[in-house]
Amino acid sequence: MKTDKIDIRVRYAETDQMGVVHHGNYALYLELARIEWFRKIGISYKKMEQDGIALPVVSLNVNYKKTIEYDDIITVKTMLKKTPTASLEFEYEILNDLGQILSTATVVLVFVDLKTNKPTRPPKYFLDALGK
Repeated sequence: MKTDKIDIRVRYAETDQMGVVHHGNYALYLELARIEWFRKIGISYKKMEQDGIALPVVSLNVNYKKTIEYDDIITVKTMLKKTPTASLEFEYEILNDLGQILSTATVVLVFVDLKTNKPTRPPKYFLDALGK
């Protein structure tokens, strides 16, 4: 399936008193990477919401292997796990500049129709973008 990578420099505000990235910021890194993944296949979260489709996170799992510290440049690798149905599942690897895996994660999102607030299939233009 489709894979993408982005680089992020860790900001001071994202670290704790020990200079280590606070665990709560990992979700932010994953979201930044996911939004870029969407952009690179030509899909906008904003447009999907304007079209009445939301993508709430229903599951987030992070495995911490090594610490990430202030001013590190990390690479977040985003991989779509399978062709989406009503859900969309991503796997992630966060790597340092030596290519070492610092953490792994999975995130599951669900396509939700904003009018009914119920799960729905992905829009056709989303599936078409995956086929490119």
